[in-house]
Parts: sequence; C-alpha cells; structure tokens
Amino acid sequence: MNKLIAALLISTATLSAAAHAEDELCNVPKSEWQTQDALEQAVKEKGWEVRKIKVDEGCYEVYAKDDKGERVEAYFNPKSFEIVKMQD
Repeated sequence: MNKLIAALLISTATLSAAAHAEDELCNVPKSEWQTQDALEQAVKEKGWEVRKIKVDEGCYEVYAKDDKGERVEAYFNPKSFEIVKMQD
C-alpha cells in the first residue's frame, strides 16, 4: 500500500512539473539564455527606448517605446531574442 501511495505521489509531482513547463511561453534552459544587457542592446538597435526588462513565463518581458514612440510590451525568447508575444 505504501509503495502505491509513493508511486502516485511521484507521478502526480511529475505531471504537475510537466504541466507547469508547458504553461511557460518560452521553454529554454537557463544555460542557453543570452543576457538582459544583450537584449536591451538589440532592441535599442531597432530604435526602441527600453523602460524595463524582466523575466516572465520563461521569457524576457520588455516594456519600451518603439521607434514610432508607441508603448510596447513584448515577450522575447531568451535564446534567440525572437518576439514570441506582443501585448496590445
């Protein structure tokens, strides 16, 4: 009986961790992330004025003004700096 309970607990924990990983927008190991400074430089080269960069949903979330002066909230893949989501 104890072995059955232990097996159920382990499988539940494994499924929970997998579900949490799927909830993340960017699923990139931390060892493969580029730095926030590198991202800031990349978006500045596009003419963006960076207000804040933070980590959210496994991505870099950038609050900025774009080259047209419009507010932007964008999620970037931390490895490739590809935009994976833009907030309206």
